[in-house]
Amino acid sequence: MLPRKIAHSIPTPSAFNVSRRGFLISAAATATGLAIGFKPLSGQAADSAAINPLAAYLEIAQDGSITVLSSQFEMGQGSYHGIATLVVEELGASWSQIDVRGATGDVALYGNSALGGAAQLTGGSTSMVTSWERYRLAAATAREMLIAAAAAEWGVPASEIIVEAGQILHHASGKAAGFGTFAKAAASLPVPTNVALKSPADWTQIGNADLRRYDRVGKTTGQQDFTIDVKLPGMLTAVMIHPPKFGATLTAFDGSKAKALKGVVDVVAIDRGIAIVAQDMWTALKGRDLVTADWDESKAETRSSDEILSEYRTLAKQAPQAIARNDGDTAGAMAHADTVIEATYEFPYLAHASMEPLNAVARMSPEGVLEVWGGHQMPGLYQYIASQIAETTPDKVVLHILKTGGGFGRRGVPDADVVAEAVAVAKAIGWKAPVKVQWTRENDMRGGRYRPAYVHHLRAGLDKDGQIIAWENHIVGQSIMDGGPFASMVQNGVDPTSVEGSSTLPYAIPNLSVGLTSPKVGVPVLWWRAVGSTHTAYATEVFLDEIIDAVGADPVAYRLALLKDHPRHAAVLKLAADKAGWGKPLPDGHSLGVSVHESFNSYVAQVAEVSVDGTDIRVHRVVAAVDVGTAINPDTIRAQVEGGVGFGLGAILQEEITLTEGEVDQGNYDSYLPLRMEHMPKVEVHIMPSTESPTGVGEPGVPPIGPAVANAVFRATGRRIRTLPFSKGMTA
Repeated sequence: MLPRKIAHSIPTPSAFNVSRRGFLISAAATATGLAIGFKPLSGQAADSAAINPLAAYLEIAQDGSITVLSSQFEMGQGSYHGIATLVVEELGASWSQIDVRGATGDVALYGNSALGGAAQLTGGSTSMVTSWERYRLAAATAREMLIAAAAAEWGVPASEIIVEAGQILHHASGKAAGFGTFAKAAASLPVPTNVALKSPADWTQIGNADLRRYDRVGKTTGQQDFTIDVKLPGMLTAVMIHPPKFGATLTAFDGSKAKALKGVVDVVAIDRGIAIVAQDMWTALKGRDLVTADWDESKAETRSSDEILSEYRTLAKQAPQAIARNDGDTAGAMAHADTVIEATYEFPYLAHASMEPLNAVARMSPEGVLEVWGGHQMPGLYQYIASQIAETTPDKVVLHILKTGGGFGRRGVPDADVVAEAVAVAKAIGWKAPVKVQWTRENDMRGGRYRPAYVHHLRAGLDKDGQIIAWENHIVGQSIMDGGPFASMVQNGVDPTSVEGSSTLPYAIPNLSVGLTSPKVGVPVLWWRAVGSTHTAYATEVFLDEIIDAVGADPVAYRLALLKDHPRHAAVLKLAADKAGWGKPLPDGHSLGVSVHESFNSYVAQVAEVSVDGTDIRVHRVVAAVDVGTAINPDTIRAQVEGGVGFGLGAILQEEITLTEGEVDQGNYDSYLPLRMEHMPKVEVHIMPSTESPTGVGEPGVPPIGPAVANAVFRATGRRIRTLPFSKGMTA
């Protein structure tokens, strides 16, 4: 997912602001009922174009059904349910009335305030952060307007009316009505300001541990539609042939044999490769196998992943190109240390490997309006890119935001890859039919956009009492941000997504240095679930465990002493250790390992219970303690941490993308190996009570699992795993 620090580096060409609708604080009647808008977030000016004004989040139809227009994108993490929970709570609605639809087209309304408000996007585990006040205020304002309309119609004081379970009620007179009865009347009333939100003591939905996701039935029965399910009249399907090496370009191709195949409509070249357009996907795939192509590889990446990592190892032992953090005098303290410990950790490229491969649908209407269906994680950017390809203006591009079968960051791409392909292919065939570009699993696995490979070299200096007096971490790996629309995030040579979790190390170490070297490599990289913390948490928590073992201390007690200035870290660590039975007897052959990490302002500690038989590692149980501020949906929090554990565990055990002479070796789940069901451990999730504002949970469960398991493996075997995945590190 996207990093939390994007903020004002988001590109904002004027064309992105395509529909401010002429109002910032208004209520407008629609054909269906009530569309509601209200004041901006506290501290924001209503007339400020640079910060989100809030409007148009609810549609209430005459039949009482409620559509929540979500600024956030649903890719399985539960953002739609979380936003719906806020609305149901404050509006007084019934869950039977609620549906959620992705909205786009106005950054002033839907920009992500947690990431600066300059663009609409979902990422960085910010969906609840940006929605927490926005959607509660929207719902509370709508509630007051409905009450005012009912009071005027019934001739009773508004103070005597209540809203409950989707009904507007006046007990004294016995009057009752559904929301739809007063939706249009409410729309004509002035929008109230300073609307009071419910007290936490009165919440029935927020924090309700028994509440389950409203969309669970459709997803579990297969009724939920995704982009892969889109079918439009006359729609054609296109499959892609991409360059075999990253950076190669097409010089010539022959599609004549494919075009002779019944059902193949066309074979066209676009900037990103060759598209075989057919009446159905099976025919397109058969046509693809008949196309021949020549590629210019003079500027392509031709090295193997082993060669790239070999360069990284050499660079890691040299001085870093840039310094991300420099506390005290690390070199001086290291020179006077009684003991120096050092270690090098290696991390491979990783694929996102979402269940639904990338796809998008494009259609040009006779009126010149371009429609694009897809998993639009960055709608404003995609709208702009689509308009440029179609040679039109962004206001003539309509995005249909669909749920997707997983994303993990892969749907948020600065060049809008599959969206751009769909528009380009539809244009190349003269807009004669809607076109769905559907990637195969192999397209997806070999199409680039990986979690970068990294090498960490760490050194620590200890005094005679075993206390850390110096800590040095040199990180080598590609920059995700450099060279793209987010390049302004790279400051003084430091890409924060490469060092987060290391540069923000919470431990009380007086002399601490974090350096970064970002080599230029032709492998396309992208944020991956939990971004930089996916490698920094492992390197720092495993290295700290090595230090703790060297001094003969207890891993929990030693960490707690170093966390004296970070009470939220310490609290989740204590809770996880207590619930896991740290220090108590274990079954024969079992051992525990622990780690604690903050990412996206959420704090997670995990204790892993493992056993090892030769090189076979079995994780039996994981106990997690999480602090995500106010727990909006406890069940979703548990589910996301459980999923994060599985996602992260698969990555450390056996996932890796490798290259041979610049070409990706893995193509499907037979060679790229996410966690299998039989290897999923029992996961217990304990949520810290909190009155703090909510933070994210889609990603923070991923980083701690790797080091917790690695530290447990060491206690079982005495062996440190410094090369990932474990399938490689255990045999190195």
